[in-house]
Amino acid sequence: MKRVVSAVLVAGLAACQAPGPISIPGITRAPQSAEDALEAYYRSLPDEFYPRAPAGLSLPDENTPLSRVLVGSCHDEEVAGASATLQRVASEEADLFLMIGDNVYGDKDGMAYANNQADLDELRESFADLAAREDFKAVRAAHPMMVAWDDHDYGANDAGREFPFRRLAERVHERFWGLENKDVGAWPGTYYARSFGPEGQRTQIIMLDTRFFRSPLTATDEYGVTGKERYIPSSDPNQDMLGNDQWTWLENQLQKPADLRLIVSSIQVLPTDGHGWESWSRLPAEQQRLYNLIGETGANGVVFVSGDRHTAFLYRSEAALPYPAHELTASSLNVSWAESTDETDTAQIGEGFPPDNYGAIGIDWTAGAVDLEIKNAAGETVRQTSAQFR
Repeated sequence: MKRVVSAVLVAGLAACQAPGPISIPGITRAPQSAEDALEAYYRSLPDEFYPRAPAGLSLPDENTPLSRVLVGSCHDEEVAGASATLQRVASEEADLFLMIGDNVYGDKDGMAYANNQADLDELRESFADLAAREDFKAVRAAHPMMVAWDDHDYGANDAGREFPFRRLAERVHERFWGLENKDVGAWPGTYYARSFGPEGQRTQIIMLDTRFFRSPLTATDEYGVTGKERYIPSSDPNQDMLGNDQWTWLENQLQKPADLRLIVSSIQVLPTDGHGWESWSRLPAEQQRLYNLIGETGANGVVFVSGDRHTAFLYRSEAALPYPAHELTASSLNVSWAESTDETDTAQIGEGFPPDNYGAIGIDWTAGAVDLEIKNAAGETVRQTSAQFR
């Protein structure tokens, strides 16, 4: 049945066109949209259709204060041999590990893109391959985890809400990570939040979904030019990053009591002029909306955490929030593209670090400060800054 549906629907669905009545074996209905047609089919799929991660550790108790959080993104499950970076992450002492996007490259088979599949065969195979890796099993056994997705584990490079198979991608993500009955199963999208620690030592971790609802980006008019490599800032008055429901949810989260808030976005938040790849700055009205929301809710102690870039960065902005805003970008775990970079942004602290890396966030409750570190594959700190959160 799966192959019949894929062959019949892919051509029309790739453009997200609204079809007429569609008959799927065992299901006959007149859907309102192409996604509705697939939704009926996806609901019929058995549990064994979905790959599952190895059993992991439970999250810390909500009354337990955090002292150290590790962060990583961009992990290619097809890379042969154990990842030195994942092995190092597994050996570190930490309360949590945040795996925040491109956790697999499920839209690629080797160097070839493979994302026009109604059954997301390549994405599911990629997650199954990740589950079988010994280095990943070691991480699962060592640390409780919170996760976000980005484009490559969403199912299509740089895609947003236009991706026709996003509803199955969401199911694959939720079931692999065991989130479907705990965190995100009650609504579309993969966003969720958790708080840890008592009053005075409370860390709130907000995992945003920057894929499921995001409007298309504006293609560059000067391909490859520094600052305009792929995309330019959108002037569309209807641009959207999070979707109405997620924006409302985020407003509610930001009003909850917390001393330190880690807002996790798979794509970068603070950079504005250093590059033309995916980032919040490509939807500038939405970037400002985020800053305004944080200010209007009086949300204190915000630190942004991001991935995606295949280079690690540290940032500080005096203008974004009512207090100095910091961002840690940790990328990549095993998909390094270069040894050095000359990229600079007005908010950037020092040089970027392209070799394989992960991030570490050390929390000093007495000083009311966090240490933001970039660590290489050997666990050595190669970039570092501090940020006060109270």
